[in-house]
Amino acid sequence: MGKNQYLEKLFGLSGKTAVIIGGTGELCGAMAEGLSGAGAEVVLAGRSEAKAAARLERIEAEGGRGYFVPVDVVDRGSLEALLAQVVERSGAVNILVNGAGINSPTPFLEISDEEMARIMDTNYRAVVLGCQIFGKYWVEGKRAGSIINLGSMSGMVPLSRVFTYSASKAAVHNLSKNLAREWATSGIRVNTLVPGFFPAEQNKKVLSPERVASIMGHTPAGRFGKAEELVGATLLMASEAGRFITGAEVVVDGGFSAMTI
Repeated sequence: MGKNQYLEKLFGLSGKTAVIIGGTGELCGAMAEGLSGAGAEVVLAGRSEAKAAARLERIEAEGGRGYFVPVDVVDRGSLEALLAQVVERSGAVNILVNGAGINSPTPFLEISDEEMARIMDTNYRAVVLGCQIFGKYWVEGKRAGSIINLGSMSGMVPLSRVFTYSASKAAVHNLSKNLAREWATSGIRVNTLVPGFFPAEQNKKVLSPERVASIMGHTPAGRFGKAEELVGATLLMASEAGRFITGAEVVVDGGFSAMTI
């Protein structure tokens, strides 16, 4: 077996379909490009058709395939329609990325009930819904699948002063571990991808220059992550190479966690 054949056997996703909820965003969009590069057909599910079109143009320029489906991540009916549309068009779903998210730096004593509900809905309840709807499709159909839920370093250690966001991500981490235990015998893997500090839109909005300086001082790599640097971990969790990895928190943070423990 040649080197290329060996890598294709481990990491190749030809014939697979990946649904990336939040795929119109910066980080999940890069993950979608990586999944496409490995051979998967990618479905970008989100709110912005314009952002999806730009990402799909890059994917198709590299020989990949994909399409956009609008979705409201906190609406069960919308997510059920997403699954139905993808199954009808692509035949099956093999990989699900739950990556929609919002953030806020509101001081703890000033967090309103509305803000807390909005962040928990988008960051946690949407993940619950996605896992329920796609998980049911796999469990009842006796199909194998891979779920990659987007967590955060702030869901593991208190470091960002984004209280509701951190709580929502901690809940995602816990949910992923419980589902991994529940569904392992069904061939459904559930893992959490844990980015450190990346230049995502939500980070840009909440990080002051002082916080950025502090973060860089505690990051051995000395910089923010680049969106494409999430691709390697994504492919590991999505592909045959990761067939015995479930319930894991795969951290991609430039060494930040090593400095905080």
